[in-house]
Amino acid sequence: MTAIVDLVGKRGLVVGIANDHSIAAGCAAAFAQAGAELAITYLNEKAEPYVRPVAESLAAPMIVPCDVRIPGQLESVFEAIEKQWGRLDFVLHSIAFAPREDLRTGVVNCSAEGFALAMDVSCHSFIRMAKLAAPLMTDGGCLLTVSFYGADRVVENYNLMGPVKAALESSVRYIAAELASRRIRAHAISAGPIKTRAASGIDRFDELLDEVRVRTPAGQLVTIQEIGRVAAFLASGAGAPLSGSIIYADNGFHTMA
Repeated sequence: MTAIVDLVGKRGLVVGIANDHSIAAGCAAAFAQAGAELAITYLNEKAEPYVRPVAESLAAPMIVPCDVRIPGQLESVFEAIEKQWGRLDFVLHSIAFAPREDLRTGVVNCSAEGFALAMDVSCHSFIRMAKLAAPLMTDGGCLLTVSFYGADRVVENYNLMGPVKAALESSVRYIAAELASRRIRAHAISAGPIKTRAASGIDRFDELLDEVRVRTPAGQLVTIQEIGRVAAFLASGAGAPLSGSIIYADNGFHTMA
């Protein structure tokens, strides 16, 4: 009997693993468990020792650097995929960045330069990936990115990332509509808060975790493994009827007043 979530024969790109605790690592593991072959990126030489063991444990045949701030590096990733595979079935974009001094002040006080950089790395890079991936998705495909509840509601200390994630979610809807005729779907997974390296940049994040745990109906935070299973479903044929969605993977936290 064929599994409902079946990625056998599918090839995907995972961008945003920082270490084995990353949301992207949980997604990559779920993709691989469902049978997908993966290309995995790492930010730079400093990050490589933390990412490579994750990639190798999943038997990823492609492990390449990708810093979207460096001109041409993202394009090189897709050129390598085209050369080695000739096609692509899904992409996971799980990167976000804001300068610390801009992240730790209010939206009103953030600099134009810091806001622009946060928007470029955290949002526009997903648009760039969609443009580069689309020609390789000759049999349709799925574009996934990771968001957070702070795109919808004001979350204390989330600051300028709120407007940035809101722009990311809006971009998902427009990309889904524009690429629908090519059978390419797009989604944002709005993940509940998880103690990751990226989250450590948010001031008083431990307090946010405690608050969310208390307000979540079951009193439990979501795990990277659970988010991974959601991502694998969306990337699979079982998720084909869905597109342009913001999928809340937060154990119901977003439903609470």
